[in-house]
Amino acid sequence: MVSRKVQLACWAATLLVFAGCTALRQNLEPPAPGSPARGQIEQLLAAVTVVAGRPEIPGYERGCRQGQGCVFGPAWSDDTAAPGGHDGCDTRNNVLARQLTKVEFRPGTRNCVVLAGELDDPYSGKTVEFTKANAGDVQIDHVYPLAAAWDFGAASWPLEKRMEFANDIDYNLLAVTGSINQSKSDDTPQSWLPPSKAYHCFYAGKYLTVAVQYQLPITEGDRAALTRIAAGCD
Repeated sequence: MVSRKVQLACWAATLLVFAGCTALRQNLEPPAPGSPARGQIEQLLAAVTVVAGRPEIPGYERGCRQGQGCVFGPAWSDDTAAPGGHDGCDTRNNVLARQLTKVEFRPGTRNCVVLAGELDDPYSGKTVEFTKANAGDVQIDHVYPLAAAWDFGAASWPLEKRMEFANDIDYNLLAVTGSINQSKSDDTPQSWLPPSKAYHCFYAGKYLTVAVQYQLPITEGDRAALTRIAAGCD
């Protein structure tokens, strides 16, 4: 029998491949090609812990300037046990290099610093041009937000695990359109879903995979939203 850990790794790999694919753009917006099937999402829903609501845990402070908490470590640190860690490239560039097409690297950086490329946005299906000069047009989303993770259990994790979570390019990070990332903020599925319904199945599978991998819960409201999504993922 295939272990749950192996299943999760396979689903994560499938979802990451899908994140670089172009979706069908139809008025009815069926699930985009490569989306997980209903059965996969239902298995993840059965495996995740469900809690009544999101608690408010004090102490979350992402900033790392003097006097700030830096509770998930320096942003995009290469000094972690996460996939891609200690490879000489920061996490943001690792994500860009993985997801963008037509990638141009800064000469002399050993294919590390991404200067330009094209993103097939995994939340909208739109093609976004990325350039270093306008870096904010493409941002890196934590699918399971850091602030939510803090409230749901990460506050008690050692710093090393929080840094791994914040830089996990296999499970929790996606390059997305900057404006969409800003609109999502630290919301969970009961409050935010991708603007294109075609990507709801992908997002549901991705979010639940992270939750199960890191043993983080979802709320009853999240489960209701994700269950409704799963019903349309055949």
